[in-house]
Amino acid sequence: MKVLGIETSCDETGVAIYDTEAGLRAHCLHSQIDLHAAYGGVVPELASRDHIRRLPLLLRQTLAEAGLAAADVDAVAYTSGPGLAGALLVGASVAESFAMARGIPALPVHHLEGHLLSPLLSADPPAFPFVALLVSGGHTQLMRVRGVGDYALLGESVDDAAGEAFDKTAKLLGLGYPGGPQLAQLAESGVPGRFRLPRPMLHSGDLDFSFSGLKTAVLNVVSAPDWDPVRMADLAAEFQQAVVEVLCAKALAALKKVGLKTLVVAGGVGANRCLRATLDAALARRGGRVHYPEPALCTDNGAMIAFAGALRLAAGETGPEVAAVRIRPRWPMVELRPPVQVSGVV
Repeated sequence: MKVLGIETSCDETGVAIYDTEAGLRAHCLHSQIDLHAAYGGVVPELASRDHIRRLPLLLRQTLAEAGLAAADVDAVAYTSGPGLAGALLVGASVAESFAMARGIPALPVHHLEGHLLSPLLSADPPAFPFVALLVSGGHTQLMRVRGVGDYALLGESVDDAAGEAFDKTAKLLGLGYPGGPQLAQLAESGVPGRFRLPRPMLHSGDLDFSFSGLKTAVLNVVSAPDWDPVRMADLAAEFQQAVVEVLCAKALAALKKVGLKTLVVAGGVGANRCLRATLDAALARRGGRVHYPEPALCTDNGAMIAFAGALRLAAGETGPEVAAVRIRPRWPMVELRPPVQVSGVV
């Protein structure tokens, strides 16, 4: 089965072909970073318009790189949510139209399920069950994963996601867009501990997160009369260390709670080198293992959507029988279920 995947939830346009026999055949991605940089953040209307421009070109490019024609595609999977409504509409419209024209199934896919399952695309994939740490600009969640669609929420952020805190803190420090990666790069030249920032909810006794207070603590430092911008790298390093300590402690607590030793880390912040090094060392000391997506698949991409769709279709899910453009800008992941034959609306 050759599955076309389309991702347009925010500011990346991704298209991919996943073959259930040959693996990932092609994967094309366009980032809108340059488009939104002047505004310091994503402008939804501009994002939607850019998806409209890029998606037909990426679709043709992906098919060409896979050595396939449109007639060779057996199914289409697309990001139905969560995300920006206008951006989701672009991808969903193209996907449903493509499927209708070819007479093939179209399967709406949850964006976070794509991220969660993306490490299974690696050369050394994890085996079920495992604990997943989903950590990105919009989400910070711990999930127990028993199989495709069999997820239990263990904890989540009660305010800012970790990636959101990175971006907002970078803006406080006067760094450019996108702020998170720039802050992480700056932190590599700093020394943590020269400032003392809080570790929010580190000892809360549950598996939830909170990062808005950490951002406020940085604001208090840079607003103080004795603030010296020369020390910015040290402040960035302390901020990063605080986030990493909390993420690591909560992930280890989640593994202990459910009695597992395999952790999967997915989402854009999962590419952070400090986080990876800390988690790798911590799990190694406990006889466990951490799995990550391939570096190219840490950001939003069509490959993870094609793969998630392929897994559900291979397990017998047929997708809605009635063709319609289906989007859910707000879609709690706890509503997902294992693959089943469904009809009507999602």
